[in-house]
Amino acid sequence: MVDSTPRRGRRPGRPPSRPDGPDQRQRLIEIALGLFAYKGFAETTLASIAREAGMTPAAVHYYFKTREQLFDAVYDEHILPMRQRIGGIFESHADDPVDAFTELAERFVELAGEHRWVGPVIFGEMISDSHVFKEHIRRRFGDEERPIRLIETIRRWQSQGKLNPHLDPALLMGTVLSLTVLPMTASRRWHGDPVRGHVTPADIARHAVALLRQGLQPG
Repeated sequence: MVDSTPRRGRRPGRPPSRPDGPDQRQRLIEIALGLFAYKGFAETTLASIAREAGMTPAAVHYYFKTREQLFDAVYDEHILPMRQRIGGIFESHADDPVDAFTELAERFVELAGEHRWVGPVIFGEMISDSHVFKEHIRRRFGDEERPIRLIETIRRWQSQGKLNPHLDPALLMGTVLSLTVLPMTASRRWHGDPVRGHVTPADIARHAVALLRQGLQPG
């Protein structure tokens, strides 16, 4: 006898909602961030995300129709909250650039410790020949003048005798990143290293702050 009992199934066209966890959409975003770090944004396609996730491209398209849509989700849910955590530092220390950059360095260490992809993505995109990721950031951030204003602020601090005049304003932000995010990223490979295995995030922050406070001083 044929069993005619109605069966409850998923709606046609909708991929399983819990193939590997409670939130497939968030899983895809995490996979995308990992691929951004490993391959760069320009080389990360929806097809490569689908392969990494063990899904069909059609299943990934259910959640994100385009890579741009995926990037918007990454920006809103990951990059924007990080920007908000460092936003306002220079305004809060408008008359004390040393304190401003010290707090920025400490915040960079925190963020790099919380998110493994931050360092590889930042430094990978800094040296990449592709400008796709930068254009997406610029489009979403919507304030192309902000880096220019920061450079002008640094020059003003220098002219006021509050900041080392020998520093190049265009290189300063990259220097802070190199003192903080770069060693935080590298430190994940230092386990068991006889020279650097003891280094903690607190050590990296303290080292960066010591260098910055000495190097930023005007005298």
